[in-house]
Amino acid sequence: MNDVRVEALGDCALLLSFGERIDPVLNALVLTAAAALRAANLPGVRDIAPAYASICVQYDPCAWVDTTATPSAHARIASRISAIVDNVPIPSGTLGAAAIDIPVCYGGECGPDLDALALHAKLPAAEVIERHCAAEYRVAMLGFAPGFAYLLGLDSALHAPRHAVPRVRVPAGSVAIGGAQTGVYPRELPGGWRIIGRTPLVLFDASRDSPAVLVPGQRVRFRAIDADEFAGLAG
Repeated sequence: MNDVRVEALGDCALLLSFGERIDPVLNALVLTAAAALRAANLPGVRDIAPAYASICVQYDPCAWVDTTATPSAHARIASRISAIVDNVPIPSGTLGAAAIDIPVCYGGECGPDLDALALHAKLPAAEVIERHCAAEYRVAMLGFAPGFAYLLGLDSALHAPRHAVPRVRVPAGSVAIGGAQTGVYPRELPGGWRIIGRTPLVLFDASRDSPAVLVPGQRVRFRAIDADEFAGLAG
């Protein structure tokens, strides 16, 4: 994997760039490399954050200072990381454990953009729901806000542009589509994605030992529910 670019991101972080595109195969490679770096338990490493096609490694430079050697702390950790990444095998098969099931009440008050998205896709709203539930997704990365998972695997027929003017408030649990991606707003946030439904599940809670339910590499399935089931699960 010698084509991975390693560069400084300030004085206490490195950015590993694997490519320049959003691609499931490339993202699987990124997630495999991130797992290998975590398993290496390198001294001073504070965080390893994978994205679509890159990994940010935050570290304590003091853990890599060696007054008896010429290379800088940055050069020393960059060399060690490069050696690990170069030996990461090309992933095969499915990443992650069993898929998490996310119940979603589509349309109506829960999904105010469903009909407009169906019109854009030239599909009945029921088929939009069916296609959205038929796919198995994978969490490519977390970003934008704590616990917000970007999911790969959206049916190309459902790709839709973001709103030109974002909403000031998007309710927590809103399931939405933005471009070629789908995701769930983990809390009330501003946002410009097309809201097609809402889940009663709490996907991020800072008071939990593991605040985010969805993590990079996790497999996800959506399941359509009605308003009564939504109310029961929310209660």
